[in-house]
Amino acid sequence: MNPKRLWSWLPAFAALAMILAACGGAPQAPQAPTTAPVAEATTAPVAAAPTDAPAATAPPAATEAPAPTAAPTAVPEPVAGGKLNILYWQSITILNPHLASGTKDFDGATLILEPLARYSETDELVPYLAEEIPTVENGGVAEDGTSVTWKLVEATWSDGTPFTADDVVFTWQYCADPATACATTANFDPIGSVEAVDAQTVKITWKQPSPNPYISFVGPPGMILQKAQFEKCIGANAISDAACQASNLAPIGTGPYTLTEMKPGDTVLYERNPEYRNADGVFFDEVEIKGGGDAASAARAVCETQEVDYAWNIQVPKAVLEPILASGGCDPVAGGSFGIERVVINFANPDPALGDKRSEPDQPHPFMTDPAVRQAINLAIDREAIVTQLYGPTGNPTCNILVVPAALDSPNTTCARDLDAAKKLLDDAGWVVPDGSSVREKDGVKLIVNFQTSINTLRQGEQAIIKANLAEIGITVNVKAIDAGVFFSGDPGNPDTLNKMYVDMQMYTNGPTDIDPAAYFDAWQCKNANAAANQWNANNDGRYCNPEYDTLFTTFTKEFDPAARAELAIQLNDLLISDNAIIPLVNRATPQVKLKNLEGPTFSTFDSVLWNIQDWKRVP
Repeated sequence: MNPKRLWSWLPAFAALAMILAACGGAPQAPQAPTTAPVAEATTAPVAAAPTDAPAATAPPAATEAPAPTAAPTAVPEPVAGGKLNILYWQSITILNPHLASGTKDFDGATLILEPLARYSETDELVPYLAEEIPTVENGGVAEDGTSVTWKLVEATWSDGTPFTADDVVFTWQYCADPATACATTANFDPIGSVEAVDAQTVKITWKQPSPNPYISFVGPPGMILQKAQFEKCIGANAISDAACQASNLAPIGTGPYTLTEMKPGDTVLYERNPEYRNADGVFFDEVEIKGGGDAASAARAVCETQEVDYAWNIQVPKAVLEPILASGGCDPVAGGSFGIERVVINFANPDPALGDKRSEPDQPHPFMTDPAVRQAINLAIDREAIVTQLYGPTGNPTCNILVVPAALDSPNTTCARDLDAAKKLLDDAGWVVPDGSSVREKDGVKLIVNFQTSINTLRQGEQAIIKANLAEIGITVNVKAIDAGVFFSGDPGNPDTLNKMYVDMQMYTNGPTDIDPAAYFDAWQCKNANAAANQWNANNDGRYCNPEYDTLFTTFTKEFDPAARAELAIQLNDLLISDNAIIPLVNRATPQVKLKNLEGPTFSTFDSVLWNIQDWKRVP
């Protein structure tokens, strides 16, 4: 393979997507257009050069004065200032993104911390703490794929100290230490070294030639920490040291806002960062992100009562959502894929009787390790009912765990509901229903499943459908709903987080944060199984382990040819699906909602919906 073809990877996805569409590839959910205009580049316009005054000319002959006309009505200019009010029904619990598990925490950090680049709503990379996106053409990406060099902007931390390449080097060192237990480890694992060439230049050298030069320091996982604030927080201190705990709730940043007050699980208040490099271009003086409540109430607060400007993740049943949007008081903001709603299978035993060994990877699950049980569960779930009854136009049934970019949405998988096939699988595997019982069992083990998710009306509807589905094949389901602020927190001391997964199955939404899915697929490697040793934060909450998958993933990470790499990505998806390591349900197109006079919000498939919050403004 000629390494000069390496960086055709990202644009090749777009071409492959068009080819697959022409050949009848897997269909994608229709993309709802974003109502807000595309954000303009943040670089200041170049002033035009002055010109000489025109030469004087003779005055024209006098003419009769025209009749006066009415003066046009002036459009008032937006007046900067005031507070931007945002509702997140999943409350923010931490502002250090590298120790976070939930999207809401990454979003909360986005106002303060920045990566080198972010993905826009058109899936294009936009420089943030970098002067430009490095490429082979501009000399930033090594032709042999061994390194990438970033030129940094001149920026200042909110405490007035300069941002330098040392901060980038430090952020890698922070997450490279396994004891720190970064949730973003997959984005730093490929790095061999990070070198501060000078104060404004950083060079990343990969452990092996990398097909994706943008896996590190880009998007939500790539936000950069201040070395001076966190240098004593590497390793176990990251969560055990009191000063580090305080820093995790109040990071110093380079972004458009700085923290005023943090109430974990409730409210985060921000104010404009006077040290931000484009502070004069930031419209709002303050931002409040209020957590808690529910998605329907958040939507009503924007669309019906206009109490707040913006509400995130309006995951509500279609029967509730449609009249809220029909009220006409707001605009939905949606597009691309919000992520895949999925059921995660626990391959470890969550029995409380195991004590400290509960849900540890070396404790096999008493029945979820049986492929017949996992396959039967998959066959029994009625995805069509979930979408028809609950999601409506905001979701499509899917069999795949990866659906974006479209070129990687596998056409090979099927997931039609088949109760007879599910029952036969269980019968053939020896799981039978004893006389007088409705629950299958084998060797004294009963198929009784504990199933958890976050508190959300739509998700409790999904749980009810799945519970009824599995009852039809002799599996009893006990459902549990947990406050979203707790469920999606990274708190290693809380037994109800998705990371610990002290149940047999759980449900939530996730998706890739990069056009290249390497970091996304990394989560299912054996080495990343969540455990006490990694603070339950290694991203493999199901403790899935298949050496065949690990081998295929390694092959994927070494492949440079775009077409071959795309095919390997599809194979990784197909292996996870055929193994029923995870059960995809719905490709979500869930909207956010905004007031009609709020300009700037867009959707981003691979980044935070707040990715361009420095450009938001209120118009008359």
